[in-house]
Amino acid sequence: MKKSAGILAYRKVENTIELFLVHPGGPFWKNKDIHGWSIPKGEFNDNENPVDAALREFHEETGYRVSGELTALRPVKQPGGKIVHVWAVEADFDADKVTSNTFSLEWPPGSGKLMDFPEIDRAGWFSAETAIQKIHKGQMPFIEQLVEVLKI
Repeated sequence: MKKSAGILAYRKVENTIELFLVHPGGPFWKNKDIHGWSIPKGEFNDNENPVDAALREFHEETGYRVSGELTALRPVKQPGGKIVHVWAVEADFDADKVTSNTFSLEWPPGSGKLMDFPEIDRAGWFSAETAIQKIHKGQMPFIEQLVEVLKI
């Protein structure tokens, strides 16, 4: 069974919070906005500690390192069967300065040409209400859990 781990960063703004989400790079996600954003996360294997994987993936996808108290949220099983583990942390980053690792993909399909794309093409801070509209549907429970934990 595949497993993924990520970090849901949030910041307090007046009497509410904003959540840090990322938009996947590459041609498939180029024009997808609603339910096209994600918590920075990635897969890990049985030999890696899930928290270490979450921190590694956050850094690889954003260029930022997080520190501070991590709050474990309940894991969520995705429709395809993957189990996603997420930790929340209060942090603040400049979303416009995200730097992501890249991946190679044959593009256009069948062309035999490999192109490099950023794993994340942009990031942003969103209110919980907007984040619910932006995030992949399978990751919505993490936002709901965080709102519950923070009692917002």
